[in-house]
Amino acid sequence: MKTKGALIWEFDQPWSIEDIDIGDPRKNEVKIQVEAAGMCHSDHHLVTGGIPMMGFPVLGGHEGAGVVIETGPGVEDLAVGDHVVLSFIPSCGKCPSCQAGLRNLCDLGALLLAGTSVTDGSHRVQAGGKDVFPMTLLGTFSPYMVVHQSSVVKIDPSIPFEVACLVGCGVTTGYGSATRTADIRPGEDVAIIGVGGVGISALQGAVLAGARYIFAVDPVAWKREQALKFGATHVYETIEEATAGAAEITRGGMAKKVIVTVGQARGEDVDTWLGITAKAGTCVVTAMGSLTDNQATLNLSMLSLLQKNLQGTIFGGGNPHYDIPHLLSMYQAGKLNLDDMVTRQYRLDQINDGYRDMLEGRNIRGVIRFTDADR
Repeated sequence: MKTKGALIWEFDQPWSIEDIDIGDPRKNEVKIQVEAAGMCHSDHHLVTGGIPMMGFPVLGGHEGAGVVIETGPGVEDLAVGDHVVLSFIPSCGKCPSCQAGLRNLCDLGALLLAGTSVTDGSHRVQAGGKDVFPMTLLGTFSPYMVVHQSSVVKIDPSIPFEVACLVGCGVTTGYGSATRTADIRPGEDVAIIGVGGVGISALQGAVLAGARYIFAVDPVAWKREQALKFGATHVYETIEEATAGAAEITRGGMAKKVIVTVGQARGEDVDTWLGITAKAGTCVVTAMGSLTDNQATLNLSMLSLLQKNLQGTIFGGGNPHYDIPHLLSMYQAGKLNLDDMVTRQYRLDQINDGYRDMLEGRNIRGVIRFTDADR
């Protein structure tokens, strides 16, 4: 079918709205009418080259929610009319990683940047006579998509699409970073470094886990104000100010758990993150760095002598098929504030405005809401 999509044809160029062709569902695939797509910082890494796909053009977008409109042979547990969230991490449930309980590390994830179908290795999207590489096997910056069932999670149809799309990446990643990877316990002190969509989700996880003090760090004053509304107890403009403040408030104990959710992780900053981390504490690096950044600065002696832990995480260590509906049920129960995370909604042709707002610190999360004009 013919539709539209937001593409980039080379690094450091704006998103371009162009006509694209999407194939029909094959074995174990479904076609989805996408209703809303979250604008995550990771898609901006496609533009800068920090996360390079295997080729150009690239169809962006990896947070999305919509409705199943067609199913291919062999599809189970999904039917036409189902409301769904797209998980940027596929989860087959059968590979060794999934069987070991690491469904966020499903072996199908090896194909995330390849841009080819899980089913048969083919390119399912074309533009201008060329094969297109969709972000993380999805490409939610288009009002339609064909995707393998392992990346699709059925949800309650009463949940608004603009809210539901957030749990396909940002909310689940941030919340899980706090409650699962960092394993925050009641009474522990926590630092959240960077309070965009993922950081605010981590902050909410820390609140619900019973953290005592929550130190939120962000250079943007408006985001610091939002952090206080979402439950931070103290906010700081810089990590240096936060380290000094935490030292005073905790009488030198520092933050038992530190979660790094900045827009781009840089190896040169690792030691500053460990500096606010307590003895025997854990620093969780959730933020994505450039694939070309392979140097980190840290004091190895202090890492050992103070028995600190430096931990990476993807998707917050979660299980897409469990955590996505679970978090949305918490939203329905009024325990998780997702409505206020959606700062602005945009048309597809406003995508560059949305990313400009994100980079300039005006959004917690911008969402593309598709209309008939986009289809």
